[in-house]
Amino acid sequence: VQLQAFGGGLVQAGGYLRVSCYAAVTCFSRYGMAWFRQAPGKEREFVGGISVIGARTYYADTVKVRFTLSRGNAKNTVYLQMNSLKPEDTAVYYCAASTRSNVYVPEYWGRGTLVTVSS
Repeated sequence: VQLQAFGGGLVQAGGYLRVSCYAAVTCFSRYGMAWFRQAPGKEREFVGGISVIGARTYYADTVKVRFTLSRGNAKNTVYLQMNSLKPEDTAVYYCAASTRSNVYVPEYWGRGTLVTVSS
């Protein structure tokens, strides 16, 4: 399973950004997908996850309401729409995939994409 995240960049506080993750797999719809992030000097943390069909989404309390996950199974892509960004959202964002129902403990990881939010 190969995962490629892209779309990171520099944005001002209060702005928005969408990052995407393409999965080079067959039967993408069978994978639960998730986003994690790691800020400088901090541990990696869960941001959000989406079930295999996309019927259920899960979010960390710190991003709930501001961030939205979606998936396009026909394009093997999962999206993370980030609104009302804050400087504390600055991190490397990683997408991950799971064949299990638990998106919090994925089996596969992609390289991250850097999101920087300036104050």
